[in-house]
Amino acid sequence: MHSIDRRKFLERAAKTTLLAGAATRLSPLFAQQPAPRSPNDNIQLALIGAGIQGQGDTKFALQVPGVKLVAVADCYDGRLTHAKELWGSDIFTTRDYREILKRKDVDAVLIATPDHWHKQAAVDSLRAGKDVYLEKPMIHLYSDGPEIIDAAKSSNRILQVGSQRVSSILYSKAKELLASGAIGKLNMVTARWDRNSSMGAWNYTVPLDASTETCDWPRFQGSAPKMAWNAERFFQWRKWKDYGSGVAGDLFVHLFSGTHFITGSHGPTRAMATGGIRFWKDGRDADDVLLALFDYPEGFNLSLHVNFVDGGEESEGFLFTGSEGLMEIDGRTNTVTVTRTPLAKEPGYTVSTFADAMQKASIAEYRKKYPVPHPGGPPPEGVQAFTAPPGYSDSYDHFSNFFASVRSRQPVVEDATFGFRAAGAALLSNLSVQKDSVVHWNPETMKIV
Repeated sequence: MHSIDRRKFLERAAKTTLLAGAATRLSPLFAQQPAPRSPNDNIQLALIGAGIQGQGDTKFALQVPGVKLVAVADCYDGRLTHAKELWGSDIFTTRDYREILKRKDVDAVLIATPDHWHKQAAVDSLRAGKDVYLEKPMIHLYSDGPEIIDAAKSSNRILQVGSQRVSSILYSKAKELLASGAIGKLNMVTARWDRNSSMGAWNYTVPLDASTETCDWPRFQGSAPKMAWNAERFFQWRKWKDYGSGVAGDLFVHLFSGTHFITGSHGPTRAMATGGIRFWKDGRDADDVLLALFDYPEGFNLSLHVNFVDGGEESEGFLFTGSEGLMEIDGRTNTVTVTRTPLAKEPGYTVSTFADAMQKASIAEYRKKYPVPHPGGPPPEGVQAFTAPPGYSDSYDHFSNFFASVRSRQPVVEDATFGFRAAGAALLSNLSVQKDSVVHWNPETMKIV
């Protein structure tokens, strides 16, 4: 995550010729930037789940003008203490998030709990009249999705899911390029998110004071199977299916969010996956290598993989393959690259084996049938690259969009239905591995077939 001074960011963005040749609309950040508000007219925010994601999210949220953190809930006392160190001794802290929901000075909550708490914390918050920013994956179980969607509708509150690529200027540019026909008809998307570090593989640090006195183990377990105190499960919860959703829920869901946003698709209809625990044999039951294939009704296939033992630096990226070129998104450089190689450039290879007269006749007939593509349009060949400004953060944009919706009561950029379709598609991978078979999904009704 990158922190950047707000004024410097806007100055740099204003001076940068962003995404050469792009439309004048740069980003949801600029389109929905909240109007200036007085110091006493803040959105009062509470954090539920103050781990690494919760603290990181909060730092971005508080960069948005007119947002103030007033309360934090977490099951580990050390994180409550650190919340006061980070954001002031006047912050209200508690182990029980329900105490936060009773407070009239809380307008919105940021939920960054373990996955198995997402549904209950979101539903409770919505019913308490709070707007909700819910970290991905939106669901832990398929039954969570309809409950969250219904709670958001019936409470008439704002709910945005936290897959920030939906607010990214980079992904907006990719969406625009695909729609413009820059790579022709899309037929395949390949995406990855690889890591090779103990932190990246979820072996988070267990504090020296971890105990049943400093950690609310019963509250943490929630709906999960009850067992004796286990510090690793408490602080490294992503390694177990009881609390997390594996690499599919942690990382595939980002790749699905990006794919669905760029293509406009609601999701796949068919999935097959394989994987296993290839290296991190430390007691976890979540795979560290996962590969999956998906069929989309729009006529393209999606191939995904995550490797927690990839032997290199963390790597995230997309490759969109079309009939007339390739479009790549490089997560490390924040760059979209389009390489055009139109079809029908030359007749087939075998024409050169014909007699000269037949060669000429065949080529002439070929040109009638396949004229030069896109006359007067984009250049027939070449490479174009579009890079976000230095220090750009889609996380900031995503929170800016969320708070703009909180103020305006207009729809969010990533609502519960979008979030369910992304997470539901991602968890098909786990289901396929579990069943050792192909699984089917209806992306419109959001149900297993």
